Amino acid sequence: MPVNDSPRPRILCISFSDIRADARVLRQLDVLARHGEVTTLSYGERPDAAHDHLQIDSALPSLPQTIPGVLKLGLRRYRSVALDAPAVRAGRALLAGREFDIVVANEARALPLASVVAGAPRIWCDLHEWAPAERSHVLSWRLLVAPFMDWVCRTYLPRIDASTTVNQSIATMYEERFGVRMDIVRNAIAYRPDLSPSPLAADRIRLVHSGGAVPGRNIEAIIDAVDLLGDAYSLDLFLIPSRQGDKYWQRLVDRIQASPRTTLHPPVAPDDLPDALNAYDLGVFILPPHTPNHRLMLPNKFFDFVQARLGIVFGPSVETDRLIRRHDLGAITADYSAADLARTLRGLSPDDVRRFKQNANGVAELLSSEADVAVQEGILTRLASA
Repeated sequence: MPVNDSPRPRILCISFSDIRADARVLRQLDVLARHGEVTTLSYGERPDAAHDHLQIDSALPSLPQTIPGVLKLGLRRYRSVALDAPAVRAGRALLAGREFDIVVANEARALPLASVVAGAPRIWCDLHEWAPAERSHVLSWRLLVAPFMDWVCRTYLPRIDASTTVNQSIATMYEERFGVRMDIVRNAIAYRPDLSPSPLAADRIRLVHSGGAVPGRNIEAIIDAVDLLGDAYSLDLFLIPSRQGDKYWQRLVDRIQASPRTTLHPPVAPDDLPDALNAYDLGVFILPPHTPNHRLMLPNKFFDFVQARLGIVFGPSVETDRLIRRHDLGAITADYSAADLARTLRGLSPDDVRRFKQNANGVAELLSSEADVAVQEGILTRLASA
């Protein structure tokens, strides 16, 4: 086995995503790199902050979706299937002969692999959402995968050294269901003191939405709303195509092209989003609560919009409602339809929009990643000294 000649801890970061497009993990990597020599294990190419990278074929699923794997899920043979997913098997092969001092498992699905990494590492699991209900609006997930994810959390979380999640609502669920204490690391981005609210245009309110082009995100309803509103409004979209297939993406592109008031832009790197969004007025998102994670969301885009000094118009959601109301950052729609979004936007005067943008400017430092980085730094310091 390799000997660690460096005084810096050997840190392995596991994420079944393309980290270069995963804003939360990219921010995490910046902190990890200050504390040790980081190897990433993920889909996609090496992120800039990683010293070394082990690339998993993006065609390999991170859950046991082969016929034998699905049969084992159906029979509740979870222990035999925990390391059976194609991407997990590939990751385990890539890790052969390597030892680490600290392993960061992003999402519960990475915990079984993290538990077999050589070197007796300390393990930190960053749970980006409520794992047992990640895709509970899909019947096959609800019947087969949700019980498996519940088993993973129940089996592995009590054994690990640190656990984090995105907000207090979800942290409470983990504590009540699995008896583990969670620290909070929000999806906030770094404070941008160089940005200030852009002036309103004379002829229209400029709406913007950024994020993944994933089925179920209700992006179509935002497009429909701007078409209902007329020429006094425009919509710009900064979208990342989903790995889930080209058919949905092509349907969405066709819908965008049919809208005279909607413009699609290429994806923007997470750190560059505040600059790209700053020219707009209102960040918009209306995600129906198909799952507990939707109902309790506190997504990257909320914090991106704040750093860009935009007003915010979101559909109802526990955590975002609280922050929008506390800081008077924008408006909350009554439901998730295009008609209600259009109704809400029509009810906002230019003075309202200016006030929201100024209020975002006033809380941009408070709602930045400073507090979250402090939590991560504390965890890494503790794990490195254990």
